[in-house]
Amino acid sequence: MTSKPLLIGFACAIAATILWSGNFIVARGLSDAIAPLNLAFWRWVVAILVLLPFAIKPLLAQKSWLTENAGYLSIVSLLGVTLFNSLIYYAGQSSSAINLSLIAITFPVFILVLSRLFLAEAIGWNKFGGIVLVAAGILLLISKGDVAVLTELAFSQGDIWMLLASLIFAIYSMLLKRKPRGIGVPAFQLASFILGLVFLLPFYLLELYFIPSKEVESSTVMSILYIGIFASLLAFILWNKAIAVIGAVNAGMVYYSLPIFSGILAIAILGEAVTSLHLYSTLLILSGILLAVVYNPSNVDLNKLATNKRSAK
Repeated sequence: MTSKPLLIGFACAIAATILWSGNFIVARGLSDAIAPLNLAFWRWVVAILVLLPFAIKPLLAQKSWLTENAGYLSIVSLLGVTLFNSLIYYAGQSSSAINLSLIAITFPVFILVLSRLFLAEAIGWNKFGGIVLVAAGILLLISKGDVAVLTELAFSQGDIWMLLASLIFAIYSMLLKRKPRGIGVPAFQLASFILGLVFLLPFYLLELYFIPSKEVESSTVMSILYIGIFASLLAFILWNKAIAVIGAVNAGMVYYSLPIFSGILAIAILGEAVTSLHLYSTLLILSGILLAVVYNPSNVDLNKLATNKRSAK
């Protein structure tokens, strides 16, 4: 592959990651301006309205697939649309954008644990070590380095919500790998967006009843348009382009830089401070992910290593 397509592929992956990092800034930045489910609801309304002209025809043409796979579609819509982003916006009420982004990238480790528990997949020493490092990084982050927080279970509510969101995204990702064939990406996205919004609607109305709506400012509208168009649709298009050009593994490596971009935006826009605690947590979490997900001991040629060792004697 020539350098130009590679550059385009990595540029798309970086752009998508930057757009997604903005979602955590919005979650935190609008925590006092709009209720969490209100934000989630209008995000998906915007995404549906933008996607509708491009995906409605293929969606109607594949009605039989929707009927045959209604159960599967309902589950992935509930997890990936209704619950995942709603929990992010709940987490943003009491946790920093930097914390949210650091916890968000831990979902591959949840996939490893779930695969072991429910699919009986083996966990090698590298995966086990990676899980331990990630767990240590998360505990350091949510405890703020205070042992008393761990012993008394006095965690920030937002960090716990974000951990739950990462777990849900892990389950969602595992289900996507088993998506039945026969439906295109735009039609599948539109169907899941609409169904997820339907599931969200009663909870949105309930929230409106108990939490009076605040005056909507122009900054809130612009933020909703951003997450509905850029963080939902444009980022998805860029990410799929990146995977097509550089592959899922390389694109995934870029995604792990999410806390860097979120950190820069959080400092510039929200005035958040990056502490040594964040740096240590980042080091542990990224090291654990690289060890558990990226490093593959089967790629090491043991025979070659043995030959080199004998020749060195």
